[in-house]
Amino acid sequence: MKRVTNWLILLVILVAVFASFGYLGVDLLRVFGGDNLSQMSAYAERFLRPDLGTGHLRAIGYGALETLAMSALGTLLAAVLGLFLALPAAGRFGWPLAGFARLVLNALRAIPELVWAALMVLAAGLGPNAGTLALALHTAGVLGRLFAEALENTPAAPADAIRLQGGGQIAAFCYGTLPNLWPQLLAYMLYRWENNIRMATILGFVGAGGLGQMLYVSLSLFQEPQASTVILAMLVLVFLVDALSVWMRQRWVRA
Repeated sequence: MKRVTNWLILLVILVAVFASFGYLGVDLLRVFGGDNLSQMSAYAERFLRPDLGTGHLRAIGYGALETLAMSALGTLLAAVLGLFLALPAAGRFGWPLAGFARLVLNALRAIPELVWAALMVLAAGLGPNAGTLALALHTAGVLGRLFAEALENTPAAPADAIRLQGGGQIAAFCYGTLPNLWPQLLAYMLYRWENNIRMATILGFVGAGGLGQMLYVSLSLFQEPQASTVILAMLVLVFLVDALSVWMRQRWVRA
């Protein structure tokens, strides 16, 4: 019986795959037939000759710094807003505010970065301001949810001891809760920064600045060598940020 069920599942998957090809109108024979393979090879070959001119590299350096600044500032703003919303979301100010804060966090998180970027371009104009705001709003929803869960799982005894000694809510949070919570918050922030540096390179496709906008312009003008250089710069930037994030986690979080 189990073998028959497995064969039925496999048959359903195969039928779904072939039905998807038919529904989408994908013709693989046409894609790889005729001179299409030679055209794709020639297109890929043009990407293997990146433009390493001084002027283009200088522009890429400026775009890389802009992308890095967008991701770092967007993550920082998101951490502040996320922590501000995480406190009521964790039930620190009663259940009505907890429900409202969780609703706001869900709304911020549900809208993808590209949609936020398109909205922010309309509100703030083209450029890195729109990208920074888009990253900050979406990441605030993600970090706020993670911060709220971390707050709920943090032992309340240190903060309660400070309040019993006459300390206020702010002092209890800063000296009783935050020291135990800070390594986890920092780990979440660094992880989201790694994600945002990748997303910041994509937001330029909707006019949000950085390397993504340079790549969009190069591809729109069929400048394959220039686009290849931008892609290489993206890879280098992501690798550097990943290495820096690992070093920071080892030095500040795990210690």
